[in-house]
Amino acid sequence: MSPSAANSPRPRYAIVGLGGRAQMFVDALTRAHVDTAQLVAFCDLNQTRMDAHNRTVVERGLPAVPTYRAQDFATMLDAERVDTVIVTSIDRTHDEYIVAALRAGRDVITEKPMTTDAQRCRRILDAQAETGRKVTVTFNYRYNPLHTRVREVIASGAIGEIGSVHFEWLLDTRHGADYFRRWHRDKANSGGLMVHKATHHFDLVNWWIASSPEVVYGLGRLFFYGDENGTRRGLARPYARAHGASEAADDPFALHLAGNETMTALYLDAEHEDGYHRDQNVFGPGVTIEDDMTVAVRYRSGATMSYHLTAYSPWEGYRVGFNGSAGRLELDVMENSFVDPGTAGTVAGEALHGRPGTEVRPEPERGARLTLRKHWEKPEDLDLPDTSGGHGGGDERMLAEIFGGEIAPDPLGRASTHRDGALSLLTGLAANRSFETGLPVRADEILEL
Repeated sequence: MSPSAANSPRPRYAIVGLGGRAQMFVDALTRAHVDTAQLVAFCDLNQTRMDAHNRTVVERGLPAVPTYRAQDFATMLDAERVDTVIVTSIDRTHDEYIVAALRAGRDVITEKPMTTDAQRCRRILDAQAETGRKVTVTFNYRYNPLHTRVREVIASGAIGEIGSVHFEWLLDTRHGADYFRRWHRDKANSGGLMVHKATHHFDLVNWWIASSPEVVYGLGRLFFYGDENGTRRGLARPYARAHGASEAADDPFALHLAGNETMTALYLDAEHEDGYHRDQNVFGPGVTIEDDMTVAVRYRSGATMSYHLTAYSPWEGYRVGFNGSAGRLELDVMENSFVDPGTAGTVAGEALHGRPGTEVRPEPERGARLTLRKHWEKPEDLDLPDTSGGHGGGDERMLAEIFGGEIAPDPLGRASTHRDGALSLLTGLAANRSFETGLPVRADEILEL
């Protein structure tokens, strides 16, 4: 047993999957919540990535945590007396670690999506039922104060019974393109954007209107990215990945990792172990996910939803409208009004979309508006809460609830369980099947809950 496994009153956490998304949890456990939660181990296929995160741990004045290869996951649980496993691995492997941890008597915190298909989801649900252990799905969008405000207005009855929802989400050519540079581009890894990305959105609607999908019909295609589309429109460049390719130097769709210390440590320096390239050509071969998707849903409450996701928009944001028996509620959010080509090749988090880097560049427009339109009354723009921080402040609030050491009141039911994780998958999984068959799909045909 390692020295870090000494007795401690703090809950003991291990992280499996040490790519970029793990950083949020490493930060939480070594900074804001170091007094109430203890990071005790890393587990990954790639030693270099674990070592990179351990350097962050040491820089913060804490001892490096023991590292374990993926095949030694079970050994880690016992050797480090892990209480809870945090799963941030590739989506298609989530179920492997969740099920193993549950059956070893541990609780689990998992990144969304909980998994990528119905069979894997059933394995998780069965393991949870057999063990009674806790599974938390990190739907940080629920904790965004703006989304919480929407839930409060709907729950108050201000617009009456919900009849329909219109929801449009736009990913710009910096953020949206990034899904086509990395492992997400293979549907076998991610379930496509209907699962990996839209799971967030479908969970919000389930939560906002307190219902779940019954019937789903979808149309989706690869319209913009991929080799055929890039060649046809003259956007393609002859390189497989951006690093070291002269053809990528001035390509606004290329991701340049070498200029970012963190991404170099996690990916460029780690390539010799697993051959993974984080900066693949978005117009190269091998893209099997859709980039333009339309979905119609009927919920068990009787409400319907029209939903559209675009992954190649010139601006980023979303619009959602709720039509009720007593009025309408509208939320409009602009996260980025344009993509500045000078920052298009940087990684998310290094600079905000389109915002200035080292050079002086135009500042994009950002903002939100929440409008209540009751029947027979003038529209009212509602006061907006503070949404500073990651994912509109959702990250910090969610992490405080998970790692803060105290059980806080949760009258709106923001905390997400294995059941919420499964319900959020239903719309996307049914949409994927509908894409293939061209027919409406009943949610119960995908997974009975």
